Amino acid sequence: MTKYLISFPSEAMVLTQEEFPIVVATSHAVIEEAKAAGVYVFGGGINEQVDPVLVSSDGSVSAEIYPGTRFNGGFTVLELPTREDAVLWAQKIAIACRCSQELREFMYDPAS
Repeated sequence: MTKYLISFPSEAMVLTQEEFPIVVATSHAVIEEAKAAGVYVFGGGINEQVDPVLVSSDGSVSAEIYPGTRFNGGFTVLELPTREDAVLWAQKIAIACRCSQELREFMYDPAS
């Protein structure tokens, strides 16, 4: 089976204060459904209160990051038999989160 990354940037999720707890509940319900189906690998949201850093091979840490790699928002990793299945799960998450989702496929790595 193949692992898929389903994600969205935080600015894509435009909600009122009243909508936010509803979206939290519906998105958690989709995650529980994925867990029950045995396809859930990992998911979460990026803590945007903590700045990313770049760690070099010598162990030095700098406040810069690679240009164009700003990553924020939420993501889910699912392991699924087909891309069509991944599209269906991305659709479920899009409905629950009320925003479109990016779908990416992980390359196969026999060590992972």
